[in-house]
Amino acid sequence: MRDIPAGARIAVVGAVVGAGACALPVLRQGVPWAAVALLAGLYALCEWPPRCPVLAGRVNVPIASGSFFPVLLAAAFLLPPAAAALVAVPGALIASVEEEPRRVRRVWRAAQLAIAVSAAAGAHVLLGGREALGGRGAAAAPDFPYALLPAGAAALVFCLVLTALDGLILATAERRPPRTAWRGLLLRSLAPHCVHGFAGLMMAVLWRSRFGPLAALFVLLPMYISCWVFAQYHRERAAHRATIRALVQAVDIKDKYTRGHSERVGRASEMIARELGMEEGRLEVIRFAGILHDVGKLGVPTRVLRKDGPLTPEERAVIELHPEYGHEMVRGIGFLGEARAAILHHHERLDGSGYPYGLAGGQIPEAARVVAVADAFDAMTSTRSYRRARPVAAAVTELERCAGAQFDPRMVGGLVRALSRYGWHVEVTADEPQGFGARGNVPPSRPVGTPAGPARGPAEDLLPTPPATGRISPLPDVGEPGPRPHPGPGLPGPRPSNAQGA
Repeated sequence: MRDIPAGARIAVVGAVVGAGACALPVLRQGVPWAAVALLAGLYALCEWPPRCPVLAGRVNVPIASGSFFPVLLAAAFLLPPAAAALVAVPGALIASVEEEPRRVRRVWRAAQLAIAVSAAAGAHVLLGGREALGGRGAAAAPDFPYALLPAGAAALVFCLVLTALDGLILATAERRPPRTAWRGLLLRSLAPHCVHGFAGLMMAVLWRSRFGPLAALFVLLPMYISCWVFAQYHRERAAHRATIRALVQAVDIKDKYTRGHSERVGRASEMIARELGMEEGRLEVIRFAGILHDVGKLGVPTRVLRKDGPLTPEERAVIELHPEYGHEMVRGIGFLGEARAAILHHHERLDGSGYPYGLAGGQIPEAARVVAVADAFDAMTSTRSYRRARPVAAAVTELERCAGAQFDPRMVGGLVRALSRYGWHVEVTADEPQGFGARGNVPPSRPVGTPAGPARGPAEDLLPTPPATGRISPLPDVGEPGPRPHPGPGLPGPRPSNAQGA
């Protein structure tokens, strides 16, 4: 718990206290303990296979979180609220958890589900759901369609409580802005929980029928099928990530001086997009765009990428083709969506002097404007073997200076807010001596007023001081050569005319 933010600790403790308060009335109520034990055992059995040492790794058990919520909702329809709260606890405590801290996550999940099931059961009782299911007679016929109303309300309450608590833990543990922590959670959860509520009602009706609890188990079959479909979806996403990882590794192998740059640009792009309040569905696409923004390097000759010394105009023209190369490479990858446009246009500039097409202002896709800021920021704050990194504050100052001409001010502002909220750390990214750049964003100290030296690479020259003409050099952070004793081609000066510029 020590590594968990204070707000998240308070949220977890509060949820545990709330769950205890929900279950406390069982001490003074007549509780059908046999039904509680059966339902709790059934839910625990559903959650157990991924952790079973015999089944895990040997049998494909497609269990996903939430796949067996119908068992919990059936408990909400059949049991008093305090007893229903107990049903969720054993299964949540033994469920498979991938991320650390596992114990805290299980405790949080158990408390969250106990509160949600108790609230759903309370809503069901309040709206007369027990009577609509046939009163207290074991074989009484349910009163349809009236039984659907309290069941639907209970499922809605269950969904609302879960999404409220999910947003709370996102805001406290991951320190997301309150305006974005809950955004989209309810809309994504509402339809699945309504389906779970209907399945839970079917289980409750069969449970109370003359066929008994055993018949209710047949409802779990479609749940298992839906779980299998969900697992297939996750396998497809894993394949997507593997595809992207392979492309990034190919880029890193070809241009070792920017190793790790792609992953950090993806992370910074996601931070900006999240700060701007983009929907969760777009965040992953924006991150993919940042990760793959320089995949076009694979089409640039290695001798140009690693050239020691300034580029000729012809070599510069080849470098400026890398966005188009990248776009051609990913054109057929459908799941990338708008990331493909970001790869093509991430070197466009708001004043229209970028490349490859010289788009200006709102003509530049939003995703490309996000990646452009993330790319420039990481280029400046990354230590390379031929020059020191700039401190984060200096990089932010440079971005703000160029906002409006080169970068979208909204994106720059989003990055600044995200940095103040989450901070930033850069690992050593080049094959360099131990200790050089080991301090992350902070360059090695030197006496105040001592010049940094004449050697500069394109990454540091990405955002140079504008020349007398007021133009900003558009050279990208791509094709950064190794150590060289003289300035690179990104120094201030007249911009050469070529098809990709202007």
